[in-house]
Amino acid sequence: MHIQDKPYKGKKYYIRTYGCQMNERDSETIAGILTALGYEGAQSERTADLIIFNTCCVRETAERKAYGRLNALKRLKRKNPDLLIGVGGCMAQKDRERVLSTVPHVDFVFGTHNIQELPEILKEATTARKPVVQLWEEARGIPELPSLRSGGVSAYVTITHGCTNYCSYCIVPYVRGRELSRRPGDIINEVRRLVRQGYGEITLLGQNVNTYGRDLGEGFTFAQLLRDVNSVDGLRRLRYTTSHPRDFSTDIIEAVRDCDKVCEHFHLPLQAGSNLILKKMNRGYTREGYLRLIEKVRKLVPANSISTDIIVGFPGETEADFADTLDMVRRVRFDNAFTFLFSPRSGTPAADMPEQVPLGVKKERLNRLMALQDRISRDINEKLRGQELEVLVEGSSKRRKEILTGRTRTNKLVLFAGGEELKGELVTVRITRPQTWNLYGELI
Repeated sequence: MHIQDKPYKGKKYYIRTYGCQMNERDSETIAGILTALGYEGAQSERTADLIIFNTCCVRETAERKAYGRLNALKRLKRKNPDLLIGVGGCMAQKDRERVLSTVPHVDFVFGTHNIQELPEILKEATTARKPVVQLWEEARGIPELPSLRSGGVSAYVTITHGCTNYCSYCIVPYVRGRELSRRPGDIINEVRRLVRQGYGEITLLGQNVNTYGRDLGEGFTFAQLLRDVNSVDGLRRLRYTTSHPRDFSTDIIEAVRDCDKVCEHFHLPLQAGSNLILKKMNRGYTREGYLRLIEKVRKLVPANSISTDIIVGFPGETEADFADTLDMVRRVRFDNAFTFLFSPRSGTPAADMPEQVPLGVKKERLNRLMALQDRISRDINEKLRGQELEVLVEGSSKRRKEILTGRTRTNKLVLFAGGEELKGELVTVRITRPQTWNLYGELI
């Protein structure tokens, strides 16, 4: 990446981000590159000289929203022909032709592998008479790029790019490429910089953090990385996402147990409770194996919370298969579950599978699943009534300035009265009113 001396000084940019934490982290990198070029952040699209959409294609809803908003910019482009509009991220990587045909007023398109080319892309797009398209089919290493974070208490640190799991429903390996790990030293150095900048909590980020280091060929594991990051002076809390149950080994659980800064929250996506559906999903584990993993987690780290992802209505899912999913939810008793209707993504094996489940059936099953999980979540949280918990203060509530929000080590959202000066501090809160999705309490 070659950056001249602030060639766009005085101009303003606006980034709109869709999708997962990986996209949020990529947008911070895009903002860092633009800042190095001289751009400043704009408060809205209307005041920007450059608008970049960092897109997602994992679910149809995200694509629909992105296209809808991009089309709405047509009027803004007419009023300001010098406005540059760019589309990047997974949607662009997956289907550049659709982007160009659906949104012809876009000036440039780039992918998930070549964010570092933005300076050259912008230079070309400024003078080109047609859209500039620059996409790499695969990553060419992992460059260390500038970053501009929005501030706060927590920060993401990417440890892997891409994914090699090829779950049959997932588009990620096709748009983000095979898994590549960053060097341990680069990760540690970034964490140290962030701690010096005032970030008390770090979340290690990857599509499957558990397989970190395998491609480096040096025998360095994710469990070792947790232990090394845990030793960084000044760090208060360490989290990680996302895990794959198949690769969640005993040494990782032991690292969570042994490391005082690693939080005891385990996010382990189940996706389905039926062995038949798990096999069709290409998940690489069985319901029995998943239950053994949960048992091991609860034995080695008793003060835990466990959350999950579940997909409803995967092709071929029968009522009996869905009953297996409900059974797993009852057995495990997750603290929280992120539940989704199956959304066929073109280019994945699941999109062309027979026996697609009707939408009405999927919605009815999803409602039953959510009702069950809500009861379990409420019951688990009720047991916290009267307990005094350590909370990392994130700041004031959006609705009420006098109410602070923060999270426990087990990732429970807590609301309580307090002053803004407590932001970033670890405080003790007594839980007075547990609810399904959050906890209310009083500062001790």
